[in-house]
Amino acid sequence: MKHRIVVLGAGYAGAYVAGNLARRLSRADTEITVVNAEPDFVERMRLHQLAAGREIEALKLADAFAGTGIRLRLARVTAVDPERQVVAVADADGGGSGSGSGELGYDTLVYALGSRVDDRGVPGVAEHAFDVAGRPSALRLRERLGSLGRRGGGGRVVVVGDGLTGIESATEIAESRPGLSVALVARSELGARLSAGARSHLRQACDRLSITVLEHTSVEAVEATRVLCADGTALASDATVWTAGFAVNPIAAAGGVEVTENGQIVVDRTMRSVSHPNVYAVGDSVYAVGDNGRPLPMSCGSAGFTGRQAVDAIVGRLTSRKIANTKLVYTYNYITLGRRDGMLQTVDDEGQATPRYMGGRTSALVKEGINRMALWTISHPTFGVPKRKHRLATAPNASAEKAVA
Repeated sequence: MKHRIVVLGAGYAGAYVAGNLARRLSRADTEITVVNAEPDFVERMRLHQLAAGREIEALKLADAFAGTGIRLRLARVTAVDPERQVVAVADADGGGSGSGSGELGYDTLVYALGSRVDDRGVPGVAEHAFDVAGRPSALRLRERLGSLGRRGGGGRVVVVGDGLTGIESATEIAESRPGLSVALVARSELGARLSAGARSHLRQACDRLSITVLEHTSVEAVEATRVLCADGTALASDATVWTAGFAVNPIAAAGGVEVTENGQIVVDRTMRSVSHPNVYAVGDSVYAVGDNGRPLPMSCGSAGFTGRQAVDAIVGRLTSRKIANTKLVYTYNYITLGRRDGMLQTVDDEGQATPRYMGGRTSALVKEGINRMALWTISHPTFGVPKRKHRLATAPNASAEKAVA
């Protein structure tokens, strides 16, 4: 009987892991199933661009996995039962290969369900705000911005949250739709986590794009046509974009997998659950401690490192090979400021911004190159396929466990 590997989620982390497992393990011994609610690969790093009006063609997962032997199941994950080693799924819109409700059994589970927008308990966010955490929500915002532009009256857009997503969303919208008035609400100083030079560059970009910045401002409610701030200020808004945080899916916690307070799965150095050894977590879903002793932030970069470590660990354990410790680092942030400007901000071992940063057109081009390379990696999962794939071992190799102890 083949070893059943089920990957939940086909974002940057999940699609990467599935493709590389298919690349390195023999089909004679393993079957890999990817469960995803949408038929397309979502370039989350570019959703703010999609929302602002850029044309971004979606990669079909069926095309990306063609020829790999990976089975694509278009369905929503509704529950995980690690004791019975099954996953419950429900029909996803659009149909597709293997779609339908029921249960999937697994021998090894890779949990990569990512994160979603966190309303932080603020009233009205769910009912009235837009976000760029998923493709459907980004498309809804795109339609709203388009309708404001067609109205010709100069609509007002309020972006709440000055993290990387908020900064990129505000600058992209302001540049792509100059007829709209854009405001960016920051809880503290604008770009507080950046170096002094980078903060100055960011302010110049906001001035150039006519973005109104409100610093040291907390939002306590979102209404259909305005944003209410804790100091009593009411900001008129025709489209409120909520980027004030992200939360992970609660399915792992509900299934009894050990998680942190915010729901991320607790793992060892190889991304294996500390409570359920045949469950691995990658991407935003995992609480992974980096080489600097600090938790890796939710990011595409972290998804790559955790995904690579999980692949090495799964292949090593199943084939009785030594498991290498891949690096788990976070050394910089790339931030786009519209289409022709950007910043690279390096961080130190403590996760703090260093004085060194790079800004301007070159940074924007490098970030675009990173986006293209990430997409290429997902769309070519079998690139460099070895002539001989690894066969599964008949029994675990104790040395593989000692290698990562």
